[in-house]
This record gives sequence, C-alpha cells and structure tokens, in this order.
Amino acid sequence: MQYTNLGSSGLYVSRLCLGAMMFGATITEQKEVTAVVDKALEEGINFIDTANVYNGGASEEMLGKAIKGRRDDLIIASKAYFSGESEPHKAYGSSRKGLMKEIDDSLKRLGTDYIDLYQLHSFDHYTPLEETLSALDELVKSGKVRNIGHSNFSGWQIAKAQMLAEMKGYEKFCSSQSHYALTCRDIEHEILPACKDANLGLMIWSPLSGGFLTGKYTRDGEGEGRRAAFALPPIDSRYCFDILDVVIAVAEKHQTTPANIANAWLLHQAGVSSVIVGVSSLKQLEQNLGALNVALDDDDLAKLNQVSEPAIMYPAWSKFSTRGEYNPELIAAIQDRVKNNPRNSALGAGEAV
Repeated sequence: MQYTNLGSSGLYVSRLCLGAMMFGATITEQKEVTAVVDKALEEGINFIDTANVYNGGASEEMLGKAIKGRRDDLIIASKAYFSGESEPHKAYGSSRKGLMKEIDDSLKRLGTDYIDLYQLHSFDHYTPLEETLSALDELVKSGKVRNIGHSNFSGWQIAKAQMLAEMKGYEKFCSSQSHYALTCRDIEHEILPACKDANLGLMIWSPLSGGFLTGKYTRDGEGEGRRAAFALPPIDSRYCFDILDVVIAVAEKHQTTPANIANAWLLHQAGVSSVIVGVSSLKQLEQNLGALNVALDDDDLAKLNQVSEPAIMYPAWSKFSTRGEYNPELIAAIQDRVKNNPRNSALGAGEAV
C-alpha cells in the first residue's frame, strides 16, 4: 500500500480509501461488512469514508461495529449536510444547529467519540458561510472532530471558504472530495487548480463513474448494476464508449480489469491523494486492490489522456499571452486542441476561438 499526507494535514492516508456507501445496501450482513473491513486493513487501507445519510445511517452503524476494538488504527471520514428529512424546515444543511445535531448522531452510530475527517457533503447556499465555519471550528476545538473537509464544492466556493477561515482564524479545510474519472475530467477546469492553490488533499468519489468503467456496459444496451438503476454520475455516451474502448485495450495489455486501469489512471494524476473504492462485496474489494499493481507507461497515459481530454472552456482558451506578450505558438496550440477535440465543437468553443 502507498500512503500520503492528506493536504496540509497530519493525516497519513492510504492511496485507496474504502468507501462504505454500500454498507447496509448491497452488503446487508454485519458479518460481510466486517470481512470487508478486515480485508481492507490486511491490505494496508487505513482510510474509510462514509456519511450520515448513507442507507439511513446503517452505513455508519455497521462500520462502527466492524471497527470496534481497533478504532485508533483507522482514519474515519464522514459527512454532513444532507439529513434525509423530507420536510424542508427540518433539513438544516450546514447550519450550526444541523452540524451540532448530525455530529452527535454520527458519533453514536459509529461508536466513537471523534471523527478524523468531518466533511461538508455539499455547499449550503442558505446558511452564511461564517456560521458554518464557526460551527466546524467549535467541533474541532471540542475534540469531536480532528480535521475538516468539503465535498462537491466549486472552485470559487473552495477559495472563498479557505480565505474566510484564514481571515476569521477558524480551522481551515484540509481536503476536498470530488468526482473525477476518465469519463468526467471537469474538475481540471477550476477545482483542481483551487485545491492546489489551497494545498488541499483530493479524495475521489465514483472513480468508475457508477460502474461504467468496469466494462460491463455496451453500446447495444446497458448492463445490470448500480448505473442501470441510478444513472449517476451522468455520462455522455457520444464520447464515453470511445474512452471505454481505450480503457479495455490498455487493460488487456496489462492483463487486468478495466476498473483497475481507470483507478490506476487516477492514482497517476497530480493532486489526487486517495481514490475511494466503494465496494458492494468482498470480492469486489479484492479486485479493486489490483489498481495498486498497475504501472501505466507513458504510452498508456498518452492514449488515455487523449481520448478522455475534456473540452477547453472559457476563459482557458482566451490565454493567448505569456507574461503580457502574445504568443503565436500558444494560440496555435489552443486552436489545434479545439479543432481536434470533438467535445469543443459540441460546446461551440471552436467557433469562440
């Protein structure tokens, strides 16, 4: 297993993180949950991610039972914001009231008195950011939370939160959890640069795009599984099957699975701290561990990068100068990229450049 610091924090996490979202869903027996956690620890995974709303709290409850007696050997991450309440006036988001309630409920379900990484599951447009940051700061000072992170924030939200925390003297975020996959490289536009600037560790959710990059879905008709019933994250079939073709070809070269290639590609990306592997069985965990043994060469990376290259978006395509001087070579390179990437013409970017 490989390890790295999570951003600027002292958390030393495994490059693969065990995602517990399916605990209480496809993995319904406590015995199997414990077996999955046992195997993860045996293979060196020390990082587990869950959330207050996963399967109505069952994920945290089953995880808590599985880690009993070895809590301090693990880095446990959970989240709050979504409450599962159907009535809007009872869904408190990232308000002080909401966070104070959800942390105590999560601690009880997990059977612990602290959470190593407490994350905002989404940006709350209704609660003043100062209130949220102040509440998180209180939770850190109380000892209930050791470090804080966020998930699904945009670039400007990351920058604003980090600057506001610094100005107010509040605890700053150490990590961001975002969706990133060969089928969706959107975070490269704004989120990755924001994380780099703020020195945030980056955790990746749904690295296989809801199972699409396992290779079990075809152009002729979707296969069975999570994506068939819950088609998120969204994919653009005009391009994603072409990406999958290359992933499968690279997998055949390395005699491994498409899923391992997709995860290995992420582990090669600068800024990625840990890839969350959300498993639905012990067998699936064992298969996903193979990503650590895949050594992609320059040719593999070039093929995967080229087929999955995202559209160049404004204002990126307007950067025609280098230190104030117009650069003809840079302009030509941008124009070539727009011309050769079909996604740009779909967005109209080719005409803009």
